[in-house]
Amino acid sequence: MSEIKTLIVDEVYNGIRIDKYLTEILSDKSRSFIKRYFDEERICLNDRIVKPSAKVYTNDVITYTDVEIIETTISKQDIPLDIVYEDSDVVVVNKPSGMVVHPAFGHYEGTLVNALMYHCKDLSSINGVIRAGIVHRIDKDTSGLLVVCKNDASHESISEQLKAKTTTRKYYALVSGVIEHEFGKINAPIGRNPKNRQQQAVVEDGKPSITHFKVIERLNDATLIECVLETGRTHQIRVHLAYIGHPVLGDPIYGLRKHISPNGQYLHAKTLGFIHPTTKEYMEFDSELPKDFVEKLESLR
Repeated sequence: MSEIKTLIVDEVYNGIRIDKYLTEILSDKSRSFIKRYFDEERICLNDRIVKPSAKVYTNDVITYTDVEIIETTISKQDIPLDIVYEDSDVVVVNKPSGMVVHPAFGHYEGTLVNALMYHCKDLSSINGVIRAGIVHRIDKDTSGLLVVCKNDASHESISEQLKAKTTTRKYYALVSGVIEHEFGKINAPIGRNPKNRQQQAVVEDGKPSITHFKVIERLNDATLIECVLETGRTHQIRVHLAYIGHPVLGDPIYGLRKHISPNGQYLHAKTLGFIHPTTKEYMEFDSELPKDFVEKLESLR
């Protein structure tokens, strides 16, 4: 299980980078494992999330959330997958709400990776067996399109496109309240919620985060909108929409209690576009809204 641990920097390590400090102090952890801690924002220096390049000084306090190391053998499971497209390099999957993308504490089976291990002979190995093929994620209770990579070359190509923000990612969200203006841009930094480390929030020292949206349809005290991500922070759309007073309906963490749904939040990764790693041609895919999303939409019309 997860556990918060604390380290006090000794004067012998004064002025070195925090990633080098942790590599020496946490000798039982590999460099890639420590990198994962930074990627997942599990490392805090004096109560602030920092990058691997941050310097540490005598008596600085480092806290980190340690996690159980999952077995390196991930079971292959014959779980039905909605494959939108597949070739020798990539697989585009329409993930259902309720499915976790990769194994983690409490979710060792029934994940998208478990299903992919059964379906595909090969998957990229860059992120290890636990995240085989996974180059980007969507939340457990968010449905929609993901591209999965079958080899490392494809993984590197898609990863670079995500970093360069040249991919297309459009989400449909059903939010509380009627949004009067047609378009909006939410530019607010996101980081760990200082009052609840399990959540994200708009915080002054957070990472730059930008979400664009446009109104698709106004409903009975609700609005269907399309969101386009300019950045890709954890829970970004959910946090940003709650921040402007229009939380996603059904969201159990950032939404209103009266709107909590057993199906999770009404958020769907509808459109995904990228340049194919081998052919170099732009490909774009679109997916239908899930049945429960459509039913909710109808009930609000």
